[in-house]
Amino acid sequence: MKMFIKFDFNAVCRKVLEEKLEKHGIKHRILGFGEVEILEKADDHKFSDLAEELATYGIEIIENQKSILVQKIKDTIIEMIHNPDLVNVKSSVYLAEKLGHSYGYLSNLFSDTTYTSIENYIILQKIEYAKQLIVSSDLSLTEIAFQLNYSSVAHLSTQFKNVTGITPSAFQRIIVKRRAIATKI
Repeated sequence: MKMFIKFDFNAVCRKVLEEKLEKHGIKHRILGFGEVEILEKADDHKFSDLAEELATYGIEIIENQKSILVQKIKDTIIEMIHNPDLVNVKSSVYLAEKLGHSYGYLSNLFSDTTYTSIENYIILQKIEYAKQLIVSSDLSLTEIAFQLNYSSVAHLSTQFKNVTGITPSAFQRIIVKRRAIATKI
């Protein structure tokens, strides 16, 4: 038997952080996705234990300032893609305003650290979100393309195929077949 699950990555991550910080008695306030304010001095032992537990969930505590900014860029991009109110906002302007640095600086830092461009990262995240929407919603490809601010389904299809190797239609057919097989079992 297979079970299909829909989840909100941000909510799951936030819940894990809350539980682990409380378990270790670290007073905190979650400021936003990927950012936690520690409200009192905690000993290094607590933080190393916390870091070790979070690592089992794929969550890493970042201490290097450049790495922190790169993570903020990633988090802001994901926020932009998942927020329908930000669909028509120009990413370079939004990133610069939200993070308080010039887009040129952010772009160079991101490329130097991740070995990919911000634009490529945005495409990858849009395709991941498109896959999530195909699997977990009844939206048509036209609606998904519109929601992700693509000029057309053809544009979405081209980028989808460049990233995944298959078209979104083929991906949809695979999902439908897997569900049909799962219901027969």
